[in-house]
Amino acid sequence: MSQSSRSLEKVEGKKTYENQKNLPILPIPDLTETLERYLRIVKPLQSPDSQNATAKAVQDFGESGEGAKLQEMLKEYGEGKSNYIEEFWSDAYLVPECSPVLNLNPFFLLEEGPDNKNSSDQAGRAASLVFASMKFASLLYNETLHPDVVKGTPLCMSQFQHIFGSCRIPVQGDKDYVVTDPGSKHVVVMCRSQIYYFKALNEDGTVGIDEEGVKQVIQAVLSDSERLDARSATEGALGVLTTQERSKWALARQNLLAHSEHNRNTLDIIDSGLFVLVLDDFIPKNIHEAAANVLHGNYSLETDEKAGDFQVGTAVNRWYDKLQLIVMKDGSAGVNFEHSAVDGHTALRGHVPSILQATVDTKQGLDSKPKRLDFELPTSVIAQIHFSETIHGDQILQSHTHVLEFKDFGKMFITGNKMSPDSFVQMSIILAYYRLYGEFVCAYEPVLMKRFLHGRTEAMRSATPKGKEFVECWCSDYSTKDDKIQHLRDAVTEHSKLVKEAAGGGGVDRHLFGLKSIAKEKGLEAPALFNDSGWKTLNHTVLSTSNCGNPSLRLFGFGPVVPDGYGIGYIIRDNGLQFSISSKHRQTERFANTLAGYLKEVKTFLGGDEKISVRRHRGTNVGSMRIPMDMMIDSPPKNKTKVAADMHGGVHQYAEEGFDDIYGESSSGGLMGGVKRRPTLSFEKLDKIGVDVVVNGYHKSRKLDDDGTSNGD
Repeated sequence: MSQSSRSLEKVEGKKTYENQKNLPILPIPDLTETLERYLRIVKPLQSPDSQNATAKAVQDFGESGEGAKLQEMLKEYGEGKSNYIEEFWSDAYLVPECSPVLNLNPFFLLEEGPDNKNSSDQAGRAASLVFASMKFASLLYNETLHPDVVKGTPLCMSQFQHIFGSCRIPVQGDKDYVVTDPGSKHVVVMCRSQIYYFKALNEDGTVGIDEEGVKQVIQAVLSDSERLDARSATEGALGVLTTQERSKWALARQNLLAHSEHNRNTLDIIDSGLFVLVLDDFIPKNIHEAAANVLHGNYSLETDEKAGDFQVGTAVNRWYDKLQLIVMKDGSAGVNFEHSAVDGHTALRGHVPSILQATVDTKQGLDSKPKRLDFELPTSVIAQIHFSETIHGDQILQSHTHVLEFKDFGKMFITGNKMSPDSFVQMSIILAYYRLYGEFVCAYEPVLMKRFLHGRTEAMRSATPKGKEFVECWCSDYSTKDDKIQHLRDAVTEHSKLVKEAAGGGGVDRHLFGLKSIAKEKGLEAPALFNDSGWKTLNHTVLSTSNCGNPSLRLFGFGPVVPDGYGIGYIIRDNGLQFSISSKHRQTERFANTLAGYLKEVKTFLGGDEKISVRRHRGTNVGSMRIPMDMMIDSPPKNKTKVAADMHGGVHQYAEEGFDDIYGESSSGGLMGGVKRRPTLSFEKLDKIGVDVVVNGYHKSRKLDDDGTSNGD
């Protein structure tokens, strides 16, 4: 994966990357400890015979010296690198042949906008979101964005180099790569499958157009996009090629580049754009349709008497190799992001920003008029556009997304019952699957590793031994209420403990994956351990889950990672739980109903009402009396730890060890500055903007360093 050529060393007056040089290196775990952990996490998923076979494979791997040899190779490989697993993990995204749609790219669905005037107006909502993103891009360009710090622990900021100006590039006969233009200053716009761009940042990286100006750009694009009839627009829908298998898209792209220099320059403009604003001519009927549209686009055919059916759905109005900000006709909005270089935690901050103190300078004379990008399409590419659309249509029709917005309780109720919210939700998911199908299956949850240099995620396997005991007890007719509650608490405690182990560098998956990858790197035969049924079971993730939340976010989700699996993104609110559940040909809605049924049941078992506790006044004065800290009503007991305030009202809570969930795929909204939404801004109106046609692109994107490291790290 290409890395930005910008140094991450601290520069005078700049602060975004100032903590990078002080971040610890992700340690390579002790091999014996990893193998012991591996046996523990795979055991509840296996039959007794499979358990014995896996134990024998692990023993042979350790005692034969094969494991020790690979461990030393991995250590040597990691010397001098920022992160021993980084390049191998990037390849896990960039090597697969599959389409990124439904397989790799996650999505966010945003809450309604704060401005009632713009919330249902497509141009107004889009302008508000784009303007906020432009300010965020400006802060990153000038490296004046405050670095992420969670509870005093600085987090790695390297992923922020790849939020804006990045694109995944397919390569014929080789793996994909990510190219990033750190000098990107323009925004790409897609509307009715037609592509435009406009300049957004000045040469010094300041914002060069205000929100009203952005709205006028968008209105001009919306108007110009009507010039083509629906069939003509679909026939030239080049973006649908990004839904194809990577080798097919690579061949079509190669044919485009070879056809003309004009095509090469035009593709450069798209590749190097800050991001893609997608304007959809679509109004979702419900929350399920809105989520599905942001995940993969919608499917809708029209019929031509002469030529037959053709696609007019939003499925062809996408560019999945880049980060996309999607705004529907009713103002509903979301984000679909290319995942190979950026994780959800980073993408969330980049596109749901709070108040940003970026410089807006409209006096530099920036030419922000939108320009249409036209391609010279060879016959072979026109044919591939059609085939890409029909193949993607099949994928959409095979997929089902269902949303569960559970309102009965949320974080406050769970913590009031002295349990970790994330661990509680994880047990709820595996319980719902067990109750519906009678099977205890592999479940995956990413754990944030950005406390380490170039850290991304570690795998938490939620189908733990205590988790299995819990689902079997809860679904038994012979278990008492007290037994069920105790097994739930035990499973939650175990899950929380394992999450913290993983977050500290004591995970299993990435270490074993590194050993397998180094064997391949050195041309060695894969050890028998990785051909054993235990490894195959652990890597057949039926329940792929992730927790990502912020007050500006309504939903978060992604597709299943195996054909018989579920993709489950969830958000834990103070008083509710949001789930986006996707599958292929499975009973998605029924699974959601089963999950909701369990949640209602457990609320009844735990007492029903949310627990309300008295909290301490922030000062130490009560009236005219000064009260000693140890006499405060809400002083934490000696065996409790204080959990930092999150964005949901800033209430301090006290919880037993293991309740703190800052190590999940997303932290609480604390990184957003404690502000839910950016206030409405009013700007001086600009003159009406027209649309120019671009005959030749104005610059080329820059390929960046391929060494997997960044200067100064």
